[in-house]
Amino acid sequence: MTISSSVAHRPVSIAALGECMLELQGTAFGQLRQTFGGDTLNTAVYLARCGGSHLRVHYATALGDDSLSAGLLERWEAEGVQTGLVQRLPGRLPGLYLIELDAGGERRFHYWRGQAAARSYFDTAATALEEQADALDALYLSGISLAILPEAGRERVIALMARMRARGALVAFDNNFRPRLWDSVADARYWYQRAFAASTLALITADDHQALHGLPDLDAAVAAAQALPVAEIAIKRGALPALVGGEDGWQAVATEAVPRVVDTTAAGDSFAAGYLGQRLNGRAPAEAAAFGNRLAARVIQHHGALIPREVMQDLMKD
Repeated sequence: MTISSSVAHRPVSIAALGECMLELQGTAFGQLRQTFGGDTLNTAVYLARCGGSHLRVHYATALGDDSLSAGLLERWEAEGVQTGLVQRLPGRLPGLYLIELDAGGERRFHYWRGQAAARSYFDTAATALEEQADALDALYLSGISLAILPEAGRERVIALMARMRARGALVAFDNNFRPRLWDSVADARYWYQRAFAASTLALITADDHQALHGLPDLDAAVAAAQALPVAEIAIKRGALPALVGGEDGWQAVATEAVPRVVDTTAAGDSFAAGYLGQRLNGRAPAEAAAFGNRLAARVIQHHGALIPREVMQDLMKD
C-alpha cells in the first residue's frame, strides 16, 4: 500500500494513539535515571526522527495539567512530534514504570499506571483524533493502546479504524500483547480480532502472537499470523529474518547482527517506525523491513526506549 503518490505535494500525516509514561531506568533502591517512553510514543518519535519533512507525526493521548505532563509535551515537540491531538485532564497524572535489565539486556517492567490520564482519552463526547481523522493519511496503534481503554473507548477506536480504512487510509495495528493489562486472554483475543479486521497493515511480534493464542511454538505463531485477514503483514521473529507479505507471497528480510545487545526496550517499536516511515514514503515492504531492522539494531545497542539522536544521525532525514 502506497500513500505518498496520492499526496505528493504535502507531507504525509500519521497519528499514533496510545500512552506515554514516565520511565525510570536502573535498579530498585539504586541510582535511577528518569526519562519517558511508551510503545506507540516510541514509534512516533522514531518516525519523526527518520521521516524528515516528508512525514508529519501526531500523537494522540491524554495527560494531566501538572508539570510532569507539561514536560512530556515539551520533549515530544522538541522531537518533532505534533501534540494537537493531546487532551489535558485537570488533576490527572501520566503513568510511571521502572525498567530493570538482566546481563543479557532483557527487561523486567514494574508499572504504576492504574489511574493514568491516557486511560480517559475517550471519556469526552468527541476527541481531537476523531474530529481530525479525515485529515490524516494513516493511523497507528497497538494492543496496548486498546488494553488501557475501557470498553466504550475500544469501541470508538475500532469505529475510527474502520472509518479511516473505508476511505483508503493506512491503518496499522501492532500486536504488542501484555497479559496483565487484560481481564482475560479471551477478552484480548476478541478485541485483537476486531482490530485486525479493521486494519490494512498488521505488525506482528511472533512471540506475542504465540502467547495470545496459546500456540505450541514460533512456527505455529507465524503460520497463524500469515493467515490473518489483513492485506499486508510484517512479522518480527527476534534475531531471525522478518517476514513480510500477504496474499501475493512472502519475503524474508534478514536482521542486522550487533556486537552486543545492551537493552531490547523499543526494539519492536523502532522496527514499526522504520517500516511505517518507509512504506508511507512509497518503499516496497521488503525495503521497509530492511530499514526497520537496521533501526532496531541501532536501538538495542543503547539504554532506554529512546536512544540519543547523535547515535542515529545517519538514519535520520533533514
